Amino acid sequence: MATKNARAGNGYRCTECGRTVTKWVGQCPDCANWGTLEEASAQPAALSKVGSSEPGSPARPIAEVDLESARAVPTGIAELDRVLGGGIVPGAVVLLAGEPGVGKSTLLLEAAYRWAAGGSGGRSLYVTGEESAGQVRLRAERTDSLHDELYLGAESDLSAVVGHVEQLRPGLLIVDSIQTVQSGEAEGTPGGVTQVRAVTTALVALAKERGLPVILVGHVTKDGAVAGPRVLEHLVDVVLQFEGDEHSTLRMLRGVKNRFGPADEVGCFEQGDDGIAEVTDPSGLFVNGRQNLVPGTAVTVVVEGKRPLLAEVQALVSPTQMNMPRRAVSGLDSARLSMMLAVLDKRGNIKTGDQDVYAATVGGMKITEPAVDLAIALAVASAKLDVPPRANTIAVGEVGLAGEVRRVNAVGRRLAEAARLGFEYALVPPDSGQPPAGIKAVEVGDLRGALRALRS
Repeated sequence: MATKNARAGNGYRCTECGRTVTKWVGQCPDCANWGTLEEASAQPAALSKVGSSEPGSPARPIAEVDLESARAVPTGIAELDRVLGGGIVPGAVVLLAGEPGVGKSTLLLEAAYRWAAGGSGGRSLYVTGEESAGQVRLRAERTDSLHDELYLGAESDLSAVVGHVEQLRPGLLIVDSIQTVQSGEAEGTPGGVTQVRAVTTALVALAKERGLPVILVGHVTKDGAVAGPRVLEHLVDVVLQFEGDEHSTLRMLRGVKNRFGPADEVGCFEQGDDGIAEVTDPSGLFVNGRQNLVPGTAVTVVVEGKRPLLAEVQALVSPTQMNMPRRAVSGLDSARLSMMLAVLDKRGNIKTGDQDVYAATVGGMKITEPAVDLAIALAVASAKLDVPPRANTIAVGEVGLAGEVRRVNAVGRRLAEAARLGFEYALVPPDSGQPPAGIKAVEVGDLRGALRALRS
């Protein structure tokens, strides 16, 4: 590979991780990305040689800073406001990323409509660079999102977008997507590292200058990360991830970064033919009807952000004709299942070494937190012993390699949610505190105790 020599005093900086090298190479030595090294400008003068200038605004005591400019304005979509921390702050820049077809454009078109119809922030401007204005109009008719104060622009040039803002003075700007907008002052093709960084920097400056909330739609890579330079996530104030399975109508909006509120909150939506609807009580989507109890099921409560959600774990254990038994999971961590099978074998005398084991969640829910360990173990044991679980019972707890059941966070909130939905018993770790009214907590110190409770 040919090597380019750096000029005197200059180097080459990686646009992804910021690593600086003296010679150009195709692959960054730190982050291993290809083609991200760009020539850096000469080093700035020493700080001692920098002169002073009159500040744009005087520094004030922090108690005298006006709070009204930082008050969140509701978007009109409660689940979106939950993730944003109560609404969108004037001058904030939000990056919404998600896979193609998950419903990003539909959600934001609904947000633009609610903003315009609610009158809280005046008119809204929706700029599309991927679709024609007619295509967006058809979606708006299908989802009943037409309003006189909702303006639509089909632009891919940054200067034209700024021109629309100058002319319309909107209260909310949505750009779909950031990878399709290009700036004439930057080199590279639209969607490239240089262009994305330049366009985002300009829109962030526009938002801060005018106090204009801006929502940017971002693409994702094949592994689910936000496409473009890593600095893109540092430039914006809020990063949201919109997730959903292609075989399910459920959509989850997760906060990844939030300078104005919690960064671990989750909003639930359901994708339908007439658009995206909020799901304010999603627990019922993840639990089957409890009328007929069958072996191989266990109900647990997971915490997504600050929201407790009931989830059902199902397991199937069957003899195998193969030398290597199969382990298949859906919605669960395969490593956690393998660990639970080993603990059941060693500590609970539940042998599955010569049998296939399948484990899944109901409703397409994905669970990664350790609090689901006890439910996985009980579901597998129930399937192996062909014993249905106790009626109206949930199981919450992390299981260690020694078979002990460990404490988890937010047990009170989990039990309160289970009691609200009619569950009467809960298998919980020791020292979990006083349970809420309406549910009886049975503390189990180890896996053997949980299995005895399963059989009783």
